[in-house]
Amino acid sequence: MLSSRGSSSIPPNETMSLTLTEGRWSGCEKRTEESSGGPKIANLKEQINSFYFVPLGSPVGKKLFRMERNLQNKDKGVARMWPFKIFNKPTPPSSEYDEPWRSLDWNKDSQNILKKINDFKPRNKEINTLRILLYGPQGAGKSSFFNSVNNTLQGRITTRALAQSTDTGESFTLKCNTYKMKKGEAGFFYPFTFTDIAGIHNQSNSIMANDIHRLLNGHIIDGYTFNPVSSITEDDPKYKRNPILKDRIHCLVAVLPAITVSLMHEEVFAQMRAVREKARDLGIPQAIIMTKVDEACPLVKENLEKIYKSKRIKQKMDDCSSRLGVPMSFIYPVKNYHEEHAINVKMDVLILDALQNIVNFANDYVEAHT
Repeated sequence: MLSSRGSSSIPPNETMSLTLTEGRWSGCEKRTEESSGGPKIANLKEQINSFYFVPLGSPVGKKLFRMERNLQNKDKGVARMWPFKIFNKPTPPSSEYDEPWRSLDWNKDSQNILKKINDFKPRNKEINTLRILLYGPQGAGKSSFFNSVNNTLQGRITTRALAQSTDTGESFTLKCNTYKMKKGEAGFFYPFTFTDIAGIHNQSNSIMANDIHRLLNGHIIDGYTFNPVSSITEDDPKYKRNPILKDRIHCLVAVLPAITVSLMHEEVFAQMRAVREKARDLGIPQAIIMTKVDEACPLVKENLEKIYKSKRIKQKMDDCSSRLGVPMSFIYPVKNYHEEHAINVKMDVLILDALQNIVNFANDYVEAHT
């Protein structure tokens, strides 16, 4: 774009030419031909009391540079530069902080946390297994997060919860599925489970909020198929009339995708907040798993260890916090296993850090009901 200041106009038989090189704009004066054929010096600097600006690297700037070069001969006139102004393009702000805003030992934490999880036992003797519920919008990566946790604990790629590979616009998980994770020898399991349910969305066929409320209270038995038209009734064989503490959900975990959290429909968050408020009334602790961090931030995609130095990731976590009402300290960014064919230690550190905190929150809840 070529813009100007001033009221003077360029004579119709004369041409103004500007040249642009790296970090510089300028006008020029050159010879033109009168109708009689005699030479005339058109000092555009004097005739036009204005400045013309050409964006750096623009098509106009490049064209004018070629025009000046073509005029460098005696037959057609001489072009020369008149005083120009030097300017520098502003340096873009850094995408990372100087220091990480959340500490994590990438070299030691993986094994340290894994040992603590392997040694973990619920502090309430009446509870053998903690129940963790994953909920969130469709395509957020709930099933993928469970698979990622299982991959990390088993030390290999697993496919316990079949995850959707593409976003089809419909929730892939339709049933209420609760997953155990094997621990060491056959027949032994970790003392916590993950319950995966249908995704929440702003369409009429979304999972009913009342069903999630009943699930929190322990009324819905594993294997129930969610009906987007009506909630479960007390006559349903998958309905438990008198649940006790071990049947309830002990920690509610929202799964949100970093790449689209700022663009998600408000209706989705309204439904999620309703679930969160019900969990709050029941005293159930809550956390957020923020997935797809590599897709949301090029810095993190290049180096996962910079996740807590990334300004973009912190902003995405702020978005999660403000829209769902969960404090930043309870939000854990992770990269789920997706295309990897082997275990990745850096991914494991983030996954284990999130898992350890979620398990601790659930353990606090059951201990309070001793």
